[in-house]
Amino acid sequence: MSQKNKTERKGRNFLYPKKPSGKLYTYRKWLSYVLLAFLFSFPFIQFNGEQLILLNFIERKFVFFGLIFTPQDFYLFALAMLIFILFIVCFTVVLGRLWCGWACPQTIFMEMVFRRIEYWIEGDAIKQQKLDAQNWNAEKFIKKGSKHFLFLLISFAIANTFLAYIIGSNILIKIITEPVSQHVSGFISIWLFTLIFYGVFAYVREIVCTVICPYGRLQGVLLDNQSLVVAYDFTRGEPRGHLQKNELLSKTGDCIDCGLCVQVCPTGIDIRNGTQLECVNCTACIDSCNEVMLKINKPKNLIGFFNQDFLKDRTLYKIGLKSYGYAAVLFIIMMVFSSLIYKREDIQTTVLRASGTLYQNRGEDKTSNLYNAELINKTNKPIHFIFKSKNESDKIEFIQKATVLPKEGSVQVTFFLIRKNNLIEKYKTDVVFEIVADGKVLSTAKTSFFAQPDDN
Repeated sequence: MSQKNKTERKGRNFLYPKKPSGKLYTYRKWLSYVLLAFLFSFPFIQFNGEQLILLNFIERKFVFFGLIFTPQDFYLFALAMLIFILFIVCFTVVLGRLWCGWACPQTIFMEMVFRRIEYWIEGDAIKQQKLDAQNWNAEKFIKKGSKHFLFLLISFAIANTFLAYIIGSNILIKIITEPVSQHVSGFISIWLFTLIFYGVFAYVREIVCTVICPYGRLQGVLLDNQSLVVAYDFTRGEPRGHLQKNELLSKTGDCIDCGLCVQVCPTGIDIRNGTQLECVNCTACIDSCNEVMLKINKPKNLIGFFNQDFLKDRTLYKIGLKSYGYAAVLFIIMMVFSSLIYKREDIQTTVLRASGTLYQNRGEDKTSNLYNAELINKTNKPIHFIFKSKNESDKIEFIQKATVLPKEGSVQVTFFLIRKNNLIEKYKTDVVFEIVADGKVLSTAKTSFFAQPDDN
């Protein structure tokens, strides 16, 4: 690892990456702005009476684009997480760690927000190193103070947004607008997360990607020889040679060993040493190398997106069988998930026969069974309903009755189902109950009815 863009400070090596520029960096920058706009706006956008995305683990309520998931839908949430993981795995097998460099919130905030503030206030890498090395004076105090004040301010905004996803934007607004004494725990949470985010982006930085994040460690398992990764074309670049009188030394490769690819790297690696788990595929090295290649009239992409088969044997790129396998599994699970979402009912109804009870004779011509039912409303609106048997000849006699199902709530119903004996043909028969609202069947539940068949 080059020593040019790092300095030991307070027990650890701090990196000073050179400010990147180039075509790919511009694409990354605008993509980051779009993703940041989504991140900060989604908790405050209302859709169908709910915020667009809510991940309330405390109350076990999850909302995705107006669709509410309750604890009873945990299997759907688990399946959605499995789909996300498989997507990342499939994405990584094909395109390497591109997620980390282009879409991961850690990288976006670090490189497109906090690092850019650093460049704006303290200057490029060399100026930052000089500023850190000099004694404390008015200039250093003002620059460092301004930078860390902005870091804290942005960390505060991130913490509030993070909590908006967890507890809901309406609760967050109450914490902000109402007296602190009414929301002590919420106030403490905001500042706790503010300090955590500040510590991550002001001090921990790239260590999150290179040491803490488990995803980088999985690369060795997920990547294969067909995976596209940011790599150095050693066949074309080696042996390296410096420019001399505007001409390359004889018998040298295209790499002039300028070191710019190392200087712009946000994790401080030398991409010319091969694929490394610290590489987040941010493509800053591609941009810097391409600028040099243009200046010395050499083809671009000495550093580019390559797979190992191409670098070794110049084999043309093709998607491997492992990628197709992951994609097939992902597609199947997505189809299952879509089917479950389509069949999902707004009301979940569970009907069970009362435990320890037998059928009851109602005179000479009728028999009844005792049932307990639970109705769960998965919507954010109260529902006025009618509970009835699908068989019109059946009669229901309520012991505990309910006609209104509260929003995101549940009710218990206890009742007898009474059936005429002349309609009973066997000891155990199926019975279907319907939950009807505004003339529409919202939910059904199936259970068993026990009775002695009528011998006549």
